[in-house]
Amino acid sequence: MNDINAAPAVNSSTAKLVYILYLVGLVFGITGIIGVIVAYVNKGDGPDWLQSHYRFQIRTFWMGFVFLLVGSILSVVLIGWLVILFWIVWLIIRCVKGLKQLELQQPLQDEKTWMF
Repeated sequence: MNDINAAPAVNSSTAKLVYILYLVGLVFGITGIIGVIVAYVNKGDGPDWLQSHYRFQIRTFWMGFVFLLVGSILSVVLIGWLVILFWIVWLIIRCVKGLKQLELQQPLQDEKTWMF
């Protein structure tokens, strides 16, 4: 029997897909761009806790873009390779943190941070 007052099921699979696309983007860069497009399209969907993940993902993309750009420019003087290495570790940590909170169906504690 269907309950008319039952809350609709929350589908967090799209947000999970974005995190996975970001991680795969470490090998195939284009998937990161696809991920941010998906996050932008869905940023207004779902409950507040799910929207916080989309905002976090969009910020992760743009902050990562800045790290990657600076690292690429500075790679000429070798310190850029350390910046790129930091970006890789930073991205993995942010995606794992986001996936963990997503599984718990909780918002991210500080979605505007530049760190982890």
